[in-house]
Amino acid sequence: MPSGSLAGSIYMSRGSRRKTKLSKSMSVTDFDNGYWYATEIKSFAKEIKIAGVSNLRKDELEELIKHYLRSGKVKRSTNKRPRVSGRKDSDRGLKLSLPVGVYTNNKETKSFIVREAKKIAPDFKEKSGSRYRLNRWREEQIERGVKITYGDLVRRFVELCQTDGRFPQARSGRYVNFLSDYFSGEKGANRDEAIKAWKTLKGLDIPKTYSAWKKFHLAK
Repeated sequence: MPSGSLAGSIYMSRGSRRKTKLSKSMSVTDFDNGYWYATEIKSFAKEIKIAGVSNLRKDELEELIKHYLRSGKVKRSTNKRPRVSGRKDSDRGLKLSLPVGVYTNNKETKSFIVREAKKIAPDFKEKSGSRYRLNRWREEQIERGVKITYGDLVRRFVELCQTDGRFPQARSGRYVNFLSDYFSGEKGANRDEAIKAWKTLKGLDIPKTYSAWKKFHLAK
């Protein structure tokens, strides 16, 4: 096995390879080493006949695609979220008493939640990974048939941001896990630096993890 600077140069060369295109013949490793935009994932999922593509999150589709690449068989999603349609909540006028209906993860909704969170906790500080977990909590309530309001979302968001210590690694959500590991490993780093590192990693043909980014970074 190559060692020292030779190993580093080989790893760097692999990381610099041109992005692989999604195909039915690609390996799971090739899939994991690439970064695929939601439009690419949805298009490929439709190509291999995955059902209910429009009602599935990107990470859910990625898991179904990897199952197909491993087995050659299409697996049905266990997602039980009901399809929603109609006017977006953000167009109806966001307020704490508004029931969550057609939720939109846009700037207006995010700003509303942060603004209201600061009213509850004046020293409020957003915690890395909290938005991801808030979205998963919201979806879980909907799957269980629990009616929630935007006030419930705000209160849950405050709870998540006030949680002590690091969040456990998410089962999916490579961006969230990368940021968590980056801030832990790069003492004193700010969010702009973390996002810049993530953008670099997205373009490399290596695993989308902090450890892989660090190894490539040190090999440069």
